[in-house]
Amino acid sequence: MEAYKRWVRQNKDYVHSLESLANGMTWLLPERFSESEIGPEAVTTILGIITAINEHIIDTDRTQTYPSSIEPYSFPYSLCISALKDLETLVEVVAQHYYGDQKKWNFMAITEATKMLVRLSLFRNSGYKMLLHGGETPNDDKHSNDSTSQHQVGSFLKLGGNQGSGYLGNTVGHNQWNLEGRALSALSRFGENARMVSDPVWLNRVQHQHAIMEPPVVERPSLSTILSEKGFRGALFMIGEVLFISRPLIYVLLIQKYGTRSWTPWFLSLAMDFIGMGILSNVTTSVAGGNKKYFHISSSEKDEVKRRRLLFVLYLMRDPFFNKYTRQRLEKTEKVLEPVPIVGFLTAKIVELIIGAQTRYTYMSGS
Repeated sequence: MEAYKRWVRQNKDYVHSLESLANGMTWLLPERFSESEIGPEAVTTILGIITAINEHIIDTDRTQTYPSSIEPYSFPYSLCISALKDLETLVEVVAQHYYGDQKKWNFMAITEATKMLVRLSLFRNSGYKMLLHGGETPNDDKHSNDSTSQHQVGSFLKLGGNQGSGYLGNTVGHNQWNLEGRALSALSRFGENARMVSDPVWLNRVQHQHAIMEPPVVERPSLSTILSEKGFRGALFMIGEVLFISRPLIYVLLIQKYGTRSWTPWFLSLAMDFIGMGILSNVTTSVAGGNKKYFHISSSEKDEVKRRRLLFVLYLMRDPFFNKYTRQRLEKTEKVLEPVPIVGFLTAKIVELIIGAQTRYTYMSGS
């Protein structure tokens, strides 16, 4: 296993290219979106889980290279959530094949409930931070720590105790053209500095510098801390995130009760998403030095807000809206472009894939 981890970390680009090619080819597998599609979906699930494992290996290596100031999780939440998302389509296909269209929603509810519990646990253990991609991407601000660690390396170069090595530490990154000369100068004083190793005072300084270089472990804020600091907006933020996390399960339970032809699940799910996004817009701000009662969001969290807004497009692909409006538009477009060479063929294939994917809840769930 360790050999495989090393290979993945050393060939990141090759692994990503191979995974993209393999996942793209699964859409061309025979019997895709047919009654006997358990085999193709099993292949897709296996490839998805392998991809999630590889991403976890790469992300773990990045964490070890640039350690975060936040203590890492003991449980691989992102890997677990990614594996569940890859597995749920296979669960849906198998449940529909053996238990029918009605009873399959029991299995979908169990799957969504499992994902919800894992996400709530991650939300709590992360210090109640916004979940990125439903928890698949850790929200630990690793990239912001890269410059900090580089700055600490410059401080460590001052350990020589003389003006030359101190000058080297102060000017690293400012005059890289003379870096080799200063490195040779530092090496020439290696013998002189080696005598200092026996000096207890110097050893204490080294230990102190090592302690400075290690990033301090920051405690994750608790629920009471956020509520006391942010007040009413803190409570609203919690409600908004819980709505986002629990919405898929509630949507499935409503479908289980009212059926896919009813507008009740569609409208209630849409209302939950609108309320959640409205709360998020009300309690967050990206302006530096703003009111401390607001939640200041990072660049990755801004991207997550944009992603959640794009998920509203999926409501055009969910029943009963799809069968009443979207499908008719797609079929009309296909008929108009059918006489056009190549374009007509590609349009027909795309419409076929869209209609086939729409029959699967997990492809359009946005969860």
